[in-house]
Amino acid sequence: MKNESRLILGGYGEAVMSRMFYSNNYKRYTDAATYADNDGYGQFDLPHVVFYVEYDFGGGWTMQSEIEFEHGGTESAVEIEKEETGEYESEVEQGGEVALEQFWIQKSFSPAFNLKMGHIVVPIGLTNQHHMPTEFFTVYRPEGENTILPCTWHETGVSLWGKTKQWRYEVQFVAGLDADRFGSSTWIQSGTGSPYEFKMATSYAGVLRIDNYSVKNLRCAVSGYVGNSAKNTLSPSKFENINGTVCIGAFDFHYQADNIIIRGNFDYGHLSDSEAITSANKSMRQDSPSPSQPVASDAIATGIEAGYNIGSFFKIIPSNRTLFFFGRYDYYDSMLKTQGSVIDNECWGRQKISVGLNYKPLKDIVIKTEYSHRIFSSQYNNEGTFSVGIAYAGFFNN
Repeated sequence: MKNESRLILGGYGEAVMSRMFYSNNYKRYTDAATYADNDGYGQFDLPHVVFYVEYDFGGGWTMQSEIEFEHGGTESAVEIEKEETGEYESEVEQGGEVALEQFWIQKSFSPAFNLKMGHIVVPIGLTNQHHMPTEFFTVYRPEGENTILPCTWHETGVSLWGKTKQWRYEVQFVAGLDADRFGSSTWIQSGTGSPYEFKMATSYAGVLRIDNYSVKNLRCAVSGYVGNSAKNTLSPSKFENINGTVCIGAFDFHYQADNIIIRGNFDYGHLSDSEAITSANKSMRQDSPSPSQPVASDAIATGIEAGYNIGSFFKIIPSNRTLFFFGRYDYYDSMLKTQGSVIDNECWGRQKISVGLNYKPLKDIVIKTEYSHRIFSSQYNNEGTFSVGIAYAGFFNN
């Protein structure tokens, strides 16, 4: 009998080449006519490269840690300035982000009762719970959820979860979001994490997710989040008498049978005191991490994708390989509703149509192509993009 290793190593990663058929000038929404006929631009990207380690201590105790490099991580260097004063200079050579996405210790009492403590993924919506590149068709993560919600959303806290044959549940107590980092184009997305060496947690949040597997080949889930955000800032005086309660409800599903896969999501969020938060953020110092932008009271993201394994029509493709042709539709608006004097910027109500191919030569490797067309209100320019990507997700020592 083969002994299973108590140490598991794994990860996932993506490399992407894209050609955008629109301007990348920051004024393309405020002065759309000037940039209507732009030739566009291209880019290479490493959206996510993640390595994780899991270890079974025995007695029901396990741990997992996961480090993520977004967009190639960061690089910096120190050199002596040759042309000015001879001083040492620090330079940023490459953008991106390095983040500890998960670090938790878990005690498992039974399959239906597990207690996880540490830095954990917040499972709101489809993409946060299923964010590996083999779990969605598009080259980049589905754009709606990835815009209005943190993705992958991770916070420090405690999780109680369990599963039976037909149900899985998870309840979390985590740090709340930071209202001074909310913005117009991405709603509460940047409110997670922290620009400091610590995470402000004067206010807290609760999370619930329930998945059901009763129908053959179908998984359905509902998830919700409630928590205050206004006190999780280093400028509490600007947020006096403000709660900034964030409420999010989400539904998602996954259906897979024979050569068909269909996935979908619907997310709706509400932020109380959005007018007061907007005013407080606009009064922040210029060197603060706040974007100092208007914030909406309500936001929405909904999407559906469907794919068919057209490789089943071709005898030259072995049965253990798949070639999916897919289509996807997204509608999302980070300023769906505004409060009081906050002006709704209509350019943040967007639709996106995508078509493409996913080829899997192996279960853990996928090569993707996609053409997407982002659709705005009539006064703005639509945005087309062609992308090619290769990705993996798997375990290294199994």
